[in-house]
Amino acid sequence: MTLQERYSAIEQGALSPEEIQSFIADLLTALNNGEIRSAEPLAYGSWQVNMWVKQSILQCFKHGNMIDYTNGNTPFFDKHTIPLHPFTLESGVRIVPGGSAIRTGCYVAKGVICMPPMYINIGSYVDEGTMVDSHALVGTCAQIGKRVHISAAAQIGGVLEPAGARPVIVEDDVMIGGNCGVYEGVMIRKRAVLGSGVILNASTPVFDLVNETILRSTAEHPLEIPESAVVVAGARSLGSTFAQEHGLSIATPLIIKYRDEKTDAKTALEYSLR
Repeated sequence: MTLQERYSAIEQGALSPEEIQSFIADLLTALNNGEIRSAEPLAYGSWQVNMWVKQSILQCFKHGNMIDYTNGNTPFFDKHTIPLHPFTLESGVRIVPGGSAIRTGCYVAKGVICMPPMYINIGSYVDEGTMVDSHALVGTCAQIGKRVHISAAAQIGGVLEPAGARPVIVEDDVMIGGNCGVYEGVMIRKRAVLGSGVILNASTPVFDLVNETILRSTAEHPLEIPESAVVVAGARSLGSTFAQEHGLSIATPLIIKYRDEKTDAKTALEYSLR
């Protein structure tokens, strides 16, 4: 049976405890190798959420027992089904020492750089040439493309439940500035740039000053940042009498331009570091 068929058998109560443990081991291997993904790109820029993969990851928690993973002086207690990711030198991932952790069940491609301390959670996919900088998070099931720079203290939110919810998706060649937060299924299209401190979630309207439009999430389509957009943290005034009396405003991301040669020069990755 395929992994998807075996997951269905678990839901139907048709697998023994031993068969479930075998399924979890095979699932994690497939996730680690990038053979299956919680979300995957299709033609014409669309993406498909694979609910069965996310639901299968939940089985790792449900059918795991707490054990002691402590190594040296660092206490570590977790489910026996979700240890650290099994890297070797041949994996080609550069993990700088200093407190980083990468959970098993996520794909981390060759050429990825992990600066301490950082964390990559289960179900995520991090493609070639990406840097995850210090104090950065790649959350559960997040999908990160090639040559993405996730700057220091940036947070890429995760999602397992509800299973049909789209995870955060960051496409190729995106620059995410320091202290940014991207949550709740937001999609960042290719070559976009997020300036420091930009926060994007399902409730965030984004004002495109170039095209004079407002980008929002809908029930059917989470927020998308267009290809090559340059987004900075801005503010807009509030219209209530109380807000006007007190000069209040609210943080609002602004698209101030689309990438040009000047932007490319500022955001160019230093490949000698890779």
